[in-house]
Amino acid sequence: MFVLSMLLMSINHKKRRKKVVFFGDSITEYGIRPGGYITHIRRILREEAKEDEYELTGEGVAGDKVYDLYLRIEADILSKGADVVVIFVGVNDVGHKFSTLTGTDIQTFETFYTAIINKLIAASIKVVLCTPCVIGERTDLISEVDTELNAFSDIIRNLADEFYLPIVDLRHAFLSYNAVNNYENKEFGILTYDKVHLNEAGNQLVASEMWKVLKELK
Repeated sequence: MFVLSMLLMSINHKKRRKKVVFFGDSITEYGIRPGGYITHIRRILREEAKEDEYELTGEGVAGDKVYDLYLRIEADILSKGADVVVIFVGVNDVGHKFSTLTGTDIQTFETFYTAIINKLIAASIKVVLCTPCVIGERTDLISEVDTELNAFSDIIRNLADEFYLPIVDLRHAFLSYNAVNNYENKEFGILTYDKVHLNEAGNQLVASEMWKVLKELK
């Protein structure tokens, strides 16, 4: 009976799927829809016969900034359980500075982002960081928005180094892709359909970049 019990426990343990939660704004809210980046990661899992190993969920809310994530971390993450949380935020913190004057200053961004990391680590949750993608896809990078996005991305890169956390550098990936493919220097239409939200190519790129990091987590 003891051997049988241990065998059953081993089988059940192997069947348990790793719960990965994507924590962010409207890009993540849309990510769970057909064609969204989370849906594309699920497709990759099927193609690699790993679908039974992962449970993917999205906790994205349109308009959210970093302090919004901090305020709902208990209700949307800690109370529901997660093995891995992918933090994907920053576009609104920067963009709202210029659109509605309600953005986040860089010191406050770092403070709340650090607080989120600390809460997740304290709960024994693995954390993956992501830099924000783009607000407009022009390749000349002369706008103040691009300067801010680069600075906020550097904050996230530094936090990844400080806490020894894996990072999906989407800012770098998007700039690199546009440098090759946006030869007309368009505002949108290459990886986004409105300068921010992802089109099909954008969702596929995000999914690919995230999976490169997620599949290496132990």
